[in-house]
Amino acid sequence: MQPQTTRLALITGANKGIGLEIARQLAKAGHIMLLGARDASLGEAAAATLRAEGADVRFVNIDLSKPATIQAAAATIEADYGQLDVLVNNAGIADRADGPPSKTSIDAMRRIYDVNFFGTLAVTQAMLPLLCKSPSGRIVNVSSGLGSLAHNGDPSWEFAHAKFLGYNSSKGGLEHADRATRRRVAEHRHQGQFGRSRVHSHGFECASWSSDHTGGSGGGRAVSASPG
Repeated sequence: MQPQTTRLALITGANKGIGLEIARQLAKAGHIMLLGARDASLGEAAAATLRAEGADVRFVNIDLSKPATIQAAAATIEADYGQLDVLVNNAGIADRADGPPSKTSIDAMRRIYDVNFFGTLAVTQAMLPLLCKSPSGRIVNVSSGLGSLAHNGDPSWEFAHAKFLGYNSSKGGLEHADRATRRRVAEHRHQGQFGRSRVHSHGFECASWSSDHTGGSGGGRAVSASPG
């Protein structure tokens, strides 16, 4: 186990797009970065790019559709670092067969939920014991305006036409899971079950969305993984 002198952050789906940029910014802020990706060659290449920019970064193989990789990643982090300070649940997918309720593919919805909801929950459950060992743990769930019931019910919203039942509802479910995690962590902390640890869970809404990366329109907020 390496001595922990700076904050350690794990970002899933971090080999490109939003995840890679979050990794870059947190590295610039002084974090040791664990760059999570399902494809080893792409993950290693992204990690090499950040190292060339001066970041302290290491690739971690983690595929949200494969529970064994999630457990292996948690075991590796525990063995090498002993704790985790920041978890950014960024990985997510969309599917070309997704669409409105009358047309969406049930198989596509299952694929989307396996990653966006069940996979994200599995990562949170696996990493929570490590976050609880941090003096100030953080969970950041990257969500989307497309998951908002308020936005989806507003015909004047600029993305009201984006009716993807699988993707939108998976992100809405993630919002509910985020709030449930906040409540549960607060209860455990109040009861002293987390010792001196302060674990925070909060959503983070992104400003872009594509067919193979998580996020969504509806106004971005700056990344913050600092204590407080």
